[in-house]
Amino acid sequence: MARRSKRTEEEAAGLAVRGRNWGLPARIGARGMRGEGGGRTSYLDMPTEYRGTSKQVCGLWPFVIGAGTPMMGVPLGRNLVTGATLCCDPIAWFERAGLIANPSMFTLAKPGLGKSTINRRMMVGLDFRGTVTLVPGDTKGEYTNLTRALGGQVIQLGRGMGSLNPLDLGEMGAAATRLTGTARRRLLDEATGRRSTMVAALVSIVRKAPITGDEEALLGKAIEMLDDVDLGRPALLEDLVTLLKTGPDALRSMVLADSEEQYRQAVKPLLKSLMSLVEGTLASTFNRQTSHRLSLDRPVSIDLSAIPASEKTLEGAVLLTCWAEAFASIEAHDRLTDAGLAPRRNFFLVLDELWRILRAGVGLVDRVDELTRLNRQIGIGQSMTTHSTDDLLSLPNPEDRSKAKGFVERSGMVFLGGLPRAEMDALGKIVPLSSRERELIVEWSIPPSIDIKTGQEMPPPGRGKFLVKAGANAGIPVQTALTPAEIQLNDTNQKWANRIQDESGSLDLGKAGTGR
Repeated sequence: MARRSKRTEEEAAGLAVRGRNWGLPARIGARGMRGEGGGRTSYLDMPTEYRGTSKQVCGLWPFVIGAGTPMMGVPLGRNLVTGATLCCDPIAWFERAGLIANPSMFTLAKPGLGKSTINRRMMVGLDFRGTVTLVPGDTKGEYTNLTRALGGQVIQLGRGMGSLNPLDLGEMGAAATRLTGTARRRLLDEATGRRSTMVAALVSIVRKAPITGDEEALLGKAIEMLDDVDLGRPALLEDLVTLLKTGPDALRSMVLADSEEQYRQAVKPLLKSLMSLVEGTLASTFNRQTSHRLSLDRPVSIDLSAIPASEKTLEGAVLLTCWAEAFASIEAHDRLTDAGLAPRRNFFLVLDELWRILRAGVGLVDRVDELTRLNRQIGIGQSMTTHSTDDLLSLPNPEDRSKAKGFVERSGMVFLGGLPRAEMDALGKIVPLSSRERELIVEWSIPPSIDIKTGQEMPPPGRGKFLVKAGANAGIPVQTALTPAEIQLNDTNQKWANRIQDESGSLDLGKAGTGR
């Protein structure tokens, strides 16, 4: 075989680098053919995409290329790596796809990066599928506009804005009138127990200390006795106080009182706490008949934004009562469904700003803990949202901290937005993360920069970007996308926008920002 000279080999190598074809394969890059005689573009236009069902585009079925990400659930946005659309929600991934073992999700991200927007997008998609969304404590009023746009029910509570009667049978009482026999008796017994637990929890909140077991048993007996008295209306807390002051023999025997004086000394601490609910600052909220009933055939949002964040006692008491009312209504619906008297529905429970809920009062951590363990059995999917793991691990009670950490661990899917690097070690102990996933989350937490041309603050780099984790699987990075109608409903900086409008005479959403 003839051997090439050294000069011939060098010339061939040089020409190959310049792109000429000397029997060597062409070098084609991602943006065109390199070298002499080739072509390269610095910008590639995204091709036009069309989406259709296999029936609409049957000529293209089976598809040549799959989506690469799950296509079952509410469409959220595009995969940042493949560009494919990501569809997901905890109910669809649990019930239809079987991708997660628990119909729940937990979202962690810094403020202003789109946590609530994820919930609102799922709320729209699930409403289309017939799933009813409940927001039992919207502390910032971020779901009011969307709930109204979907034809749902908005209940606004605060001082002088509605009331909640913790002794009202509510939907459980209404459902009991439609049931008969054992089913009716069991539901009424459940209603009595729930009301007793509710009043005991309210007492714990106003006391800022747990109620004793003897006091809780006494409350339960007193509430049971009130049900046997025909008042012509639902009993109020003032009726409960009157009954305890009267001291029938059944109540005296429970506290082992041999005299009037012994009985009064035994019930005095409980009466003092109840009087805070009957005649104190909370009376206008809890010592009146319930102003609004929940309607579970459409989305419901209980707007608590009128309650100042500084009024922790009122906020905690209202949150606890709203939760109890929501769960009682779902339980009543479930009993009617079992009896064939109502169509079966699934519910999506949104617990936004979870840190405010957990710190609001005694009993709420246990309530969330119960939900995360039993949601499959009661047909509820839920979404919990907060800013960081510190919100869960900074609770004053060690038992509550342990329970709160389990909320993330038991969630079927976890959405991680921009978080600071200092958060990664604590987060990594709860959610398995690769080094690249950690860097991605930290990159999304970078503060927004200033546009040198306009002088205006640009959107944060991590706004709308989330890493979707399902168990130990690799995360799916997604950029959420909103329709024009959703952008208007997702504007959580409307007060700032109004200020800009007042100053300039016209509303500039570009200056106001969307606050998603």
